[in-house]
Amino acid sequence: MIILSYLTVGAIALALITLSKSHRTMNAFFILHTLAFLAIGIYVLLTTSIPIFETGSEYFYVDHLSLYEVLIAALLFFLASVYANGYVESLVQAQELHRNNLKIFYMIFSLLLTTVTLAFFSDNLALFWIFAELTTIFSAALVAILSAKENIDAAIKYIFIASGAMLFSFIGLIFLYTLSGEVLGSGTLNWTLLAKNAALLSPKMLTASFVFLFIGFAAKSGIFPFHTWLPDAHSKAPSAVSAILSGVLLNIGIYGILRIYAIVRQTQAEPIVSQFLLGFGLLTVAVAVLNMLLQKNLKMLIAFSSVEHMGILLLGIGIGTPLALFWTLFYILAHSLTKASLFFSAGILHRQYESNLIQDIKDVFSLQPIAGWGFVISSFAIVGMPPFPIFSAKFFILLEAFGLSKSLVFAVLLLLVIASAAFARFLIEAFTQSSKDEGTDGVEALLPYTVRSGMKFPILSIIFMILALGVFFPEPLEKLLNTIVYELGYL
Repeated sequence: MIILSYLTVGAIALALITLSKSHRTMNAFFILHTLAFLAIGIYVLLTTSIPIFETGSEYFYVDHLSLYEVLIAALLFFLASVYANGYVESLVQAQELHRNNLKIFYMIFSLLLTTVTLAFFSDNLALFWIFAELTTIFSAALVAILSAKENIDAAIKYIFIASGAMLFSFIGLIFLYTLSGEVLGSGTLNWTLLAKNAALLSPKMLTASFVFLFIGFAAKSGIFPFHTWLPDAHSKAPSAVSAILSGVLLNIGIYGILRIYAIVRQTQAEPIVSQFLLGFGLLTVAVAVLNMLLQKNLKMLIAFSSVEHMGILLLGIGIGTPLALFWTLFYILAHSLTKASLFFSAGILHRQYESNLIQDIKDVFSLQPIAGWGFVISSFAIVGMPPFPIFSAKFFILLEAFGLSKSLVFAVLLLLVIASAAFARFLIEAFTQSSKDEGTDGVEALLPYTVRSGMKFPILSIIFMILALGVFFPEPLEKLLNTIVYELGYL
């Protein structure tokens, strides 16, 4: 009934958007769609005994991890839908988005939310693979919907790399299905059955299967060396879409890696797979940070930061301890919220200056104080400054890593300092520039862009949430994360 509820709401929302005549109506129905998904998730969490198999289906499974991811997704889609009310209209007026494409935009956005939800609730790996591929297609369409050749190029690159890598995951599925068939008598790709019988699986074959699956899931999350699509797609997409790409879509690949690693962890393959994840995590952080260091494009800086944080999440998974997993799960929430705030702020700044380049950004705090301070505060949060939640997550993940390898911790700390320096350099260069320095009449040389209804609310809401999470850890959230750790077999 849970999956049916989501499907019913998704179908009704899609139908209402299709029948809508005005942008305001389309946006209103999409907001209601996101709120309904959020309400269903909260209701299930508070009133239902989890985990449960969906009635009449062996392919869908609701546990605390999948529900946690769905709630994060629904929250960010809600904030993005509110932001889109004014932002998308500004795209139309700037002739970056054709008004005839508004309905297509909201229809695809609605389909993307439903597909993401079904992906997280899939108990079957093959079904998860299908929904993950569909999210790539829908999100690429949202990247390409703007009237610009570079958006189409970025979308094609995204599909080519992400979907090409997912073909390797398909090979991994075949290996895993064959391997499970040898143990169980008949093959299965269900997470729950594989986890229950993990100790019986051949470590060598399971390692081979994991490597192939990792390639596709890593590409989906922008892990090195499959990350090259991410900076282009995230920087070229409309900011409302960029927030979803970074805060929700990247989580799908990490979710897949986490689920598979929870199975591997019960076998003798765990040590080598752990080292494998730690190695790729460190390389991902290093490549991202070095690209951030001299970045002069605002949205490209944020995009490479997403690559960096996916590497840290990979480190958290690879460490493999219950405490590391707990803080990795918390990190997913903190990163999703903070990165959305950065992209929402960047969207307003782009509308103000019609550019993302550092040399074009001037008089930020006079022209756009909400977006300016939103970007500054979110930058402090994303680099892990206290009291923001990413600080505590990084601290405890690295504390757990210290027991594995002191050199790994020192290398990561050095890279994190460089990442902080990259954000600091950008903020100092861009946000201290004044048009007075160029001999003009100052602020009067640029007129403030009128920020439309709803565009400030998501930024302010997220800043409030990350500040609250930084100084206060809610007991229900702690209980939820501990339950996820237990359900994945870590306790």
